Amino acid sequence: MADRRSVLFTVIFTPIVLILLILGWQRGGLKNDEQLESPPPTTTTTTPPPAETGIIAPPSPPSHVNDPIVAGYFVNWGIYDRNYNVVDLQAEKLSHVLYAFANLNDDGTIVLGDPWADTDKHFPAEQTINKKADDWNESGENLYGNFKQLYLLKQKYRHLKVSLSVGGWSWSANFSTVASTPQKRIRFTETALSLVNNLGLDGIDIDWEMPKDDTEAASYVSLVKDLRIALGPDYLISVAVPCGPDDYKKLHLSEMAAQIDLFYLMAYDYAGAWDPVTGHQAALYGGSLNNDNAVNYYIKSGVPAEKIVLGIPAYGRAFSKTDQKPGSPFDGVPSGTWEAGSYDYRVLPRPGAVEHFDSEKVASYSYDPKNREFVTYDTPEAVKAKCEYALEKGLAGVMFWELSADAKTQDRSLLHTAYTTFNNQIHSTLNHIDYSSSQFQNIKSGM
Repeated sequence: MADRRSVLFTVIFTPIVLILLILGWQRGGLKNDEQLESPPPTTTTTTPPPAETGIIAPPSPPSHVNDPIVAGYFVNWGIYDRNYNVVDLQAEKLSHVLYAFANLNDDGTIVLGDPWADTDKHFPAEQTINKKADDWNESGENLYGNFKQLYLLKQKYRHLKVSLSVGGWSWSANFSTVASTPQKRIRFTETALSLVNNLGLDGIDIDWEMPKDDTEAASYVSLVKDLRIALGPDYLISVAVPCGPDDYKKLHLSEMAAQIDLFYLMAYDYAGAWDPVTGHQAALYGGSLNNDNAVNYYIKSGVPAEKIVLGIPAYGRAFSKTDQKPGSPFDGVPSGTWEAGSYDYRVLPRPGAVEHFDSEKVASYSYDPKNREFVTYDTPEAVKAKCEYALEKGLAGVMFWELSADAKTQDRSLLHTAYTTFNNQIHSTLNHIDYSSSQFQNIKSGM
């Protein structure tokens, strides 16, 4: 009887146990599947704080690689009578600063144009980026002057790139012999690389004004090829190039474009005291000289539009004893702001003058009927139109010569006009701040 009950117990309860086990296995399996499909827990990575520099940097900007470039030349002589220092730069509105100028020796050596302004001057606290006066008692070999302040500015604004511009109108005489001689090109590239590493720069800008024939144009290609090898792909090579057909047609542009990151078109000085009649100095359209003709030629000749930066003057060319209509004869030029016949934009229009804008040519000017003075320059209206043109043509952006001459108020500032026309979004790839091989201790250690 006991055996019979055992059999009955086994027959009745074994299936129940098996069913319970199967259900438990299924539930456990579902739970494990849910755990596998759910996302892993969020982890927080702690970034070590930056080295103490006395600068409170804003958050790193989003990367706007394809947004427009807004570049400007900073002249080292601006710290004197112009009283324009690195601390005065509106870095949030600039993607590139071009530091003018370094000189070029006959042996190919690049030398700084004003060592006191460039590397030596100790600025008081109110003229420094970190609001700390440069200390005369610091130990070791340290960098001071404008380049120290530019390095501090780069730390604060990581989108800002700084290049040293070599040459210019006054210091281009030795480019021909340097570019045509291999040994001198080596010296050029060696000193260029040394300056980039020691001063904390992002690149080199070449302002050769101008190659005069095909032989020099070919040498120019050799020079930028050698410079590219020396700097590598991560540092900028730019060139300031002409907008007059007699000059730009000499250049081997497609060969240059293979080595160069940016072409800064000097799209101004189409008219001046050297002419027999008045004219627009930076018209976008019309006449024998204009921006559009130059841009189209560069693109047709093999320079990608996205490497072209349209230059804009921050000054005016002036004519005396003339009529309002462009193309009128004149008699002399006024004394100007710093040189005869040229006014800083910030002092324009002159008292008694009325501004005018030619929407067809995209050219602006002022005229004083009493003094019979005609001044050709770009107003905010003209700059806005040029920025819109740059966007339509797919150009890299715009450049200003030079920043100290711009107006200080936003309603008149040409730089502010460009920035807002580009919807407050400018090219913002990160700059370089690590220069562990610099000869200067403060640059080497990141300040």
